[in-house]
Amino acid sequence: MLTLTILGNNSALPAFGRHPTSQVLTNGKAHILIDCGEATQIQLSKYQIKVNKLSHIFISHLHGDHFFGLIGLINTMALMNRTQDLYLYAVPELLPIIDIQINVSGGVLPFQLHFIPLLEEGFLTKIDNISVSCFYTNHRIRCFGFVFNEIRNLRKINADATALHKVPYIYFEALQNGEDFINSDGITISNNVLTEPNKNKISYAFAADTLYDEAIIPHIRNVDVLYHEATYLEERKDLAAERYHSTAKQAAAIAAKAEVGKLLIGHFSSRYKQLEPFLEEAKTIFEHTQLAIEGKRFEIE
Repeated sequence: MLTLTILGNNSALPAFGRHPTSQVLTNGKAHILIDCGEATQIQLSKYQIKVNKLSHIFISHLHGDHFFGLIGLINTMALMNRTQDLYLYAVPELLPIIDIQINVSGGVLPFQLHFIPLLEEGFLTKIDNISVSCFYTNHRIRCFGFVFNEIRNLRKINADATALHKVPYIYFEALQNGEDFINSDGITISNNVLTEPNKNKISYAFAADTLYDEAIIPHIRNVDVLYHEATYLEERKDLAAERYHSTAKQAAAIAAKAEVGKLLIGHFSSRYKQLEPFLEEAKTIFEHTQLAIEGKRFEIE
């Protein structure tokens, strides 16, 4: 099971008690931060997520509402004498920004900061049993979305076949990882005979700032939960297009066409005090929509 905690759900400006984009995704072991807008530290404290539990940070793009909280967070980790490595994924231009902020203050990090540049779409890394990949979104500057797949086991045990071939239980883990079985007579039993493909995976996609763009659909198709920005209501769709953002209705259309399980919408413009109209608009297209309310935890299972 994956758990998603919303730390910030607003767009460029903090307003009405809402904060810029930030989320934490965890499987109970790995704690992953997705974007780091202003006040991320405060929100982590408010919702009782320990800063030093964060092991990986993914920054979608370099508009300030998605990364202005980062240097403060890194500095706090240093002040807390963090020693475990930290992995940061972002476009290459972020690294010199971090370096200059640390260097001009005479700071020294007591932990190793590994910077992994986002250069193209595709597989990024595996964190515990979570596989992470990225894809382009259609924004004013280079911007990435992310897909997180929690993989239980690669293969599912065929109980009848393993009983027929007298496979001891202690070999099941190797079978689940795709290995063949060699019996006591030295005969190799193919893994395909003893197991089946395991479709039991849990998936979460984070579609960062973007125009309505169906090009992202192949990357997010059939995920259990999709987060898609919904900066404006449909009445402002011209402004959304001008600023390379989406409306709630457009986010819902993407979710429907991608056949996802559930849609979360966020990145709300500060021109809107009330959020219920976003939910109402999205549900006219995709019923299984929820608001990404700050502090709410979504169980993905």
